[in-house]
Amino acid sequence: MALDTHGAAEEVRRGEHVGGNVLVSIGALLLGLLLAALDQTIVSTALPTIVSDLGGLEHLSWVVTAYLLASTAATPLWGKLGDQYGRKRLFQLAIVIFLIGSALCGTAQNMPQLIGFRALQGLGGGGLMVLSMAIVGDIVPPRERGRYQGLFGAVFGATSVLGPLLGGLFTEHLSWRWVFYVNLPLGIVALVVIATALHIPRRTSRHAIDYLGTLLIASVATCLVLVASLGGTTWPWASPQIIGLAVLGVLLAVAFVAVERRAAEPVLPLKLFGIRTFTLAAVISFIVGFAMFGAMTYLPTFLQVVHGISPTMSGVHMLPMVVGLLLTSTVSGQIVSRTGRWKVFPVAGTAVTALGLLLLHQLDEHSSTLEMSLYFFVFGLGLGLVLQVLILVVQNAVSYQDLGVATSGATFFRSIGASFGVAIFGTVFSGRLGDKLAEAFRGVRLPAGVSPGALEADPRGIGALPPPLRPAALHAFSSSITDVFLYAAPVAFLGFVLAWFLKEDRLRGSVTAPDASETIPPNPVHRSSYEEVCRALSTLGTREGRREIYEEITARAGYDLLPAASWMLLRMRKHGSVEPYVLAERAPVPLSTVLAAARQVEERRLAARDGLELSLTPAGAEVAERLATAREDSLSDLLGDWWGPGRPTDLVQLVKELTAELCGSERERPQVRKPG
Repeated sequence: MALDTHGAAEEVRRGEHVGGNVLVSIGALLLGLLLAALDQTIVSTALPTIVSDLGGLEHLSWVVTAYLLASTAATPLWGKLGDQYGRKRLFQLAIVIFLIGSALCGTAQNMPQLIGFRALQGLGGGGLMVLSMAIVGDIVPPRERGRYQGLFGAVFGATSVLGPLLGGLFTEHLSWRWVFYVNLPLGIVALVVIATALHIPRRTSRHAIDYLGTLLIASVATCLVLVASLGGTTWPWASPQIIGLAVLGVLLAVAFVAVERRAAEPVLPLKLFGIRTFTLAAVISFIVGFAMFGAMTYLPTFLQVVHGISPTMSGVHMLPMVVGLLLTSTVSGQIVSRTGRWKVFPVAGTAVTALGLLLLHQLDEHSSTLEMSLYFFVFGLGLGLVLQVLILVVQNAVSYQDLGVATSGATFFRSIGASFGVAIFGTVFSGRLGDKLAEAFRGVRLPAGVSPGALEADPRGIGALPPPLRPAALHAFSSSITDVFLYAAPVAFLGFVLAWFLKEDRLRGSVTAPDASETIPPNPVHRSSYEEVCRALSTLGTREGRREIYEEITARAGYDLLPAASWMLLRMRKHGSVEPYVLAERAPVPLSTVLAAARQVEERRLAARDGLELSLTPAGAEVAERLATAREDSLSDLLGDWWGPGRPTDLVQLVKELTAELCGSERERPQVRKPG
């Protein structure tokens, strides 16, 4: 593979970083990302209505699973094809595929059609996710990236909250089909803006794309999820079809291992499984995805069918779980960043998740809103404790060369776990519901057109039952759904046991800045090692307090200057001269602080005044050079053993670029001009 080792940093130096309106382009990218992320959560509250309309309750899980599997499998391909053929045209193609899939989903007339169209939609959604974040690296310099990454993280957090609410709102007041149709106008706007405003410099990297490995791992996952979702419902466990699918899955897995051993750029390098921490984190990620999406898919059914809550209000009732997840995800990441200690979080998170599942099992048709909200909140707390930290654990355990594939590998297993969770929860629910409805109405004369099978296919039939018979039907639905959580609890407990075997190595500074795009949703991530480090260092650079940065580099350089004086010297080094009053207007630093800094550099003859402007003296130039070196050293320290002998040239270049940018103006932007 021919790598462009300097990448985005090289483009910043050339001054050809972006053409067009950056903010408009970022807005279009956020819109594309919003569409893809929203479609992972917006469907959940619409599922009961979709099933009632189209039938096929036993296939309900595949409305979610088809999207997850397709987006997961396509993610590494979109990333590498974007590198090779240009991200702009690939992003436009992803939008078109996503919009075609959305339109077809809205017109689906039966469950098999909807499932197939959801897979097409997921294929485009995977491209929207990976390419939108990759394009930010093309159009935004490293110093600014952390700010925009925060916006992308906010989109993921917002979709966790808004998805269930919007799904319920559209379903209740329009139609479940609008859950998909709403993508069309938004996607068209994003497509037009990207076509007209986004200009990315021509830069390509050749890849040996592992098409066969990608196809095989997607096929293995599909076979196993089919076994989980169809076994015991559509076909008996001992049927030739289920046994055949299981055997096929094993054979495909063997073929995948053989292919990956010889692949130049394997989609999932087998050597990662030789690292105990990666293997354990991958299994725990699978378990977290399993529990999270299994519950998120079937809790709306519990609320709407058993408690008669409207689709919109079922989304509101889900908010305590989302709030708990976002709360502990954010807090745990902050604590780990400050202390460097992380093992307590996966241990506590898996334990609280198991407890949350046991509490959810206690719910029934008589549970109060307060009780449900409390149990949802506890379950969300557990998920949030472990989601944020697993990515850090994996990034900390691997070499720089494997950083990108290890991160994508961990998120891949979480996505596959989500697919399994939805499928297995659906199998347990369908199997238990059929048995419990048959038992509840054995020997009971039901109204014409109402039968246990009809109730299972369309829960709205409960309203046609005579009032004395409705409690039995509601209890059958209630216990069938909550039994699912009981069966899931041992899986979460297995994650708790495995978490104890994680080895708590000291964290590198550069992996204590987790990205919400890697932690909140189940989407897989595909970024190169260079992009991962660039993301982390730029996030740290913008998140650190500016005063603390300059206190640190001043001490490291061996001076007793005011932090603002060091800042001013570095500004003069970069821009030739500064005017204190103008500087105070443009930067978020009080005028009194700027004037005190100006007095100090003049008194120590580090700067000389020419009218209103200050310029470096020879002594000041020497001090500024040492301050810049100290900033470079402080960034290098964050890389830990990655900054050892033989360090890659792309890392060296990145640290130099970030040093130059982070020591510059607070609000100044690079000059923008179109390439060529």
